[in-house]
Amino acid sequence: MSKNIFYSILYLMFLFLGFLGSGCDKPASSDGAIEIVNVSYDPTRELYQAYNALFEKHYEELTGKQIKVTQSHGGSGKQALEVSNGLKADVVTLALEGDVQVVADAGLIEPGFTSKLPFDSSPYTSTIVFLVRAGNPKNIKDWNDLTRDGVGVVTPNPKTSGGAMWNYLAAWYFFEQEGQTERQIHESIRKLYHNVVVLDSGARGATTSFVENGQGDVLVAWENEAFLSLREYPGQYEIVVPSVSILCQPTVAVVDGVAERRGTAEVAHEYLKYLYSDEAQRLEAENFYRPSSKEIYQEFVSETPSASIVNIPEDGKWINDNVKLTTIDHFGGWKKARATHFADGATFDSIYEK
Repeated sequence: MSKNIFYSILYLMFLFLGFLGSGCDKPASSDGAIEIVNVSYDPTRELYQAYNALFEKHYEELTGKQIKVTQSHGGSGKQALEVSNGLKADVVTLALEGDVQVVADAGLIEPGFTSKLPFDSSPYTSTIVFLVRAGNPKNIKDWNDLTRDGVGVVTPNPKTSGGAMWNYLAAWYFFEQEGQTERQIHESIRKLYHNVVVLDSGARGATTSFVENGQGDVLVAWENEAFLSLREYPGQYEIVVPSVSILCQPTVAVVDGVAERRGTAEVAHEYLKYLYSDEAQRLEAENFYRPSSKEIYQEFVSETPSASIVNIPEDGKWINDNVKLTTIDHFGGWKKARATHFADGATFDSIYEK
């Protein structure tokens, strides 16, 4: 066989393999519908099940084309690493900007993703509350009660869960507001984590440990996750709102490196943009997320301030707007917060290892 024939055959083989590879990455299903993948964090399962149906209808009315959305859930930090390592995602809707930045650092999301959509690309927010068993048998009222002897705490692991990072920072802020020195804060956080009976990888796993497996006396939880537990197990649990907490800002972004390759960039952007529509904002509030629309937010603000919300209100007004909330800016932004508290060998590791 001549060299020319050999190289021609080799070239054709590469073309064939390339064709097969591109076919595996086509954004259309067997019935012709466009397919996109949303990789999200643990407690958004119910929200995106409802939202995906809403968006699929909206997109067909808008374009005449059918679309199918697949959703993936897990601890936010773990999900970010999975996408960075090759898990296919057209969009990510993760628990915090820092986790989206991990995907961006892998070269898959273009810089400036927080400026691509309103409110720093955070269409809804949440905060951190406590879920306790009915009657609050351990009389838990605030963060310092989580450091008492005999109180079993359930919270996920900050090394894998974005929600767990918010939990940790909210607790840190409370002890700081109490006037504690940094050394005293370290000791208070150490006592809190000494009381942790299970450190799950994600927020939904922590909820399962507390609600279904009966572990611990208090679950440190996303506000929406706590309300879902009230709705699913009426009369069995109560929400305790601490005196201070943190404004949790989940961040959304198109995974440019994947969406551009698959030809889904336009629909992926529309998918995230529609999260800001009135229909979607109201759906988010109905799933106990705080909508970014001021008008729709006010529709769900309870006029009765309460330190403890026992049941889901019949009038649908569930947002307690009287909690003092800090923000990630108080900690210098996510880059600094990660380096100071959550990087390998940083503050959390030094506290938890003790």
